[in-house]
Amino acid sequence: MKISIIGAGAVGASCAEYIAIKNFVREVVLLDIKEGVAEGKAMDLMQCAYLNSFNTQIKGVTNDYAATSNSEVVIITSGIPRKPGMTREELINFNAGIVSEVSKNIIKHSPNAIIIVVSNPMDSMTYLVHKTTKLPKNRIIGMGGILDSARFRFRLTEALDCAALDIEAMVIGGHSDKGMVPLLSKALYKGTSVESLLTKEKASEIVEATKVGGATLTKLLGTSAWYAPGAAVSELTKAIVLDAKKMFPCSAMLENEYQLSDICIGVPCVIGKDGIQQIIELELNQYEYEKLKESAEIVRKTNNFLN
Repeated sequence: MKISIIGAGAVGASCAEYIAIKNFVREVVLLDIKEGVAEGKAMDLMQCAYLNSFNTQIKGVTNDYAATSNSEVVIITSGIPRKPGMTREELINFNAGIVSEVSKNIIKHSPNAIIIVVSNPMDSMTYLVHKTTKLPKNRIIGMGGILDSARFRFRLTEALDCAALDIEAMVIGGHSDKGMVPLLSKALYKGTSVESLLTKEKASEIVEATKVGGATLTKLLGTSAWYAPGAAVSELTKAIVLDAKKMFPCSAMLENEYQLSDICIGVPCVIGKDGIQQIIELELNQYEYEKLKESAEIVRKTNNFLN
C-alpha cells in the first residue's frame, strides 16, 4: 500500500517518520515543490530504517505527482506554517490557492484516494478540498480534532499526575483557539469523571490551556509544532489502512448532524478503510452545544474568505 504526503516541511516529514516507524504500509512518497528537500528528508529517514526497525520504503520527489499515482491515502500538509501572533484564519490567503491546486493534482493521479487535510486553517481547507474535488464526503478528513484531543489529554495528565493512557478525553468544534470545544463533561480518568477530581478553577484553566495549545507552542518554537501533528496523522492513517474502525474527532462535512450543514468541523467519527464510516452524534449538554454552534459560526466566517 502506498501513502503520499504533499509537503515535506517539519509536519510532513514528521508524518512520514511516524508512519514508517509503525510499519503498516509498504511505501511512503514525500513530495515538495522545493528542489531536493523531499529527497533529502526521505534519504535521512531511510538511514533510520535499521536503527528504528522499519521496512517501509520512503521516497522523496520534487513536484512529481506521477510518483504519487494510485496512492490509497494522500496527506496534505502544504502551505506556510503559523508564525507567532498569527491566527490560523490569517493563513487562509496564503494557503487556499496552494491546497486547491494540490487537491486537483491528487485526484488526477489517485482518483480513489482518501485525503487527509492538515494544512491550516484546517476546517476551511477541508471544506475547500470538498468543493474542489467533489469527492464523497467520507473520503476527505480534516485531522485537527485528534491533535486538539491529544493536547487536552496532556493537560489533564499533567494536572492529575497520571499516566497518559489512563485518560479519555475529546475536543470537538473548530481547530482554532476560539473554536475548540473540550468536552470536560465526558473526560474520564480510568472510568472516573475528571470533573470530580478537579476544582472548577483548575478545570477551567485546563480547558483554556487546551484551546491555546497550538499558539503556546508557536510562541515557544517560533513556528507550528510538528511532533504531535505527525503522530496524530499517523494514527488516523493507520486506522484507515488497517480498517480499525477507531473513533477520532475529525473535521467532517456535516449534513444536518448536530443541526449543522455545509460545513466541515470537528466531530467524533468512526474511521476505517472507507475513511469516515460513521459520524457519531454525542449527547451534549446545553453549554457544549452552544459552544459548538459558536464554533461553527467562526468556521463559517473563515470559509467566507474562500469565496
